[in-house]
Amino acid sequence: MTDAVAERYDRFAREEAPGRSDVYAEWAAGVADDAEVQAVLERLSPQHRQPPLVFAVSRLLGATVGDYRQWRRFVLANADELVAQCARRGVQINEPLRLAALLPALSLIEGPVALLELGAAAGLCLYPDRFSFLVNGADGLPRRRLDPTDGRSSVLLTSTVAGDLPPLRVPEIVWRAGIDLDPIDVRDAADRAWLESLIWPGEHERGERIAAAMTIVAADPPLLRAGDAIEQLEAVAAAAPAGATLVVSTPGMLVYLPRHRRIELIDRVRALDARWITIDAPTLHDAWRPAIDPAGFRGFAVALDGRVVADADPLGRWWEWRAGIGSDAA
Repeated sequence: MTDAVAERYDRFAREEAPGRSDVYAEWAAGVADDAEVQAVLERLSPQHRQPPLVFAVSRLLGATVGDYRQWRRFVLANADELVAQCARRGVQINEPLRLAALLPALSLIEGPVALLELGAAAGLCLYPDRFSFLVNGADGLPRRRLDPTDGRSSVLLTSTVAGDLPPLRVPEIVWRAGIDLDPIDVRDAADRAWLESLIWPGEHERGERIAAAMTIVAADPPLLRAGDAIEQLEAVAAAAPAGATLVVSTPGMLVYLPRHRRIELIDRVRALDARWITIDAPTLHDAWRPAIDPAGFRGFAVALDGRVVADADPLGRWWEWRAGIGSDAA
């Protein structure tokens, strides 16, 4: 046993799972006090033994959503398969609600848009033109609703916004593509099962949202290229149609790259004839233009071409317009 495994799961149980999943909070707390299960997880690298990944893989393999003792029995009985599957997979947070936080940046870009997402997973965040958006005030009352040109969508992305609202619009997307090390095809039953297993127990609303988004994506799938984003970027970008504004999106994927690779990817994106939108922790990189003070954020920075336009929850549940920082981003 190493303290690192116990500490990681204890932190997850205390700080990350509460309010999202009582089941995962119980499982993580159990691991933090269980030397035998910790010994199984020690066989994995830190990246591949993250609680959400281990829990998702165990459910994909057949672990039932029950108490910790049930889950523990499954893990110990299936340790080799669990380790093998965790070692080949990564956490793929394909949350379409992130588009609610990206909407202020997307609204600043003239269409038509060719949208390319790096770390796209199943590509659920490539369809801002097919989803509806509802912006609520801090009091919970609706402030603004936007729908696709053909009417209300089965996917409604709801966020809370206090303060000023910038001009918002549903973007015109004429081409959509993604790059991912292990892309997910929502038309494939096994791939759908994996994406569903990544939804934490108790996240019923999220489950319904992702299921509805998968139906939309399956009916008109994007171009998804398997491979390294840096290596594939230029070739996939070159496939974008002429006459459309190429927009490269990196929501939540840069954190998974080592720092030197992160810098290289950002430089490659900026070398393209393209706009760049992202949502990252303020301290994640130094690509903000102008430089920002991380202490001024309660969430993540949403930026267009490096200029911050919003402070937001990383999964899009709330955002705050930052016109003073990003007003010249267009």
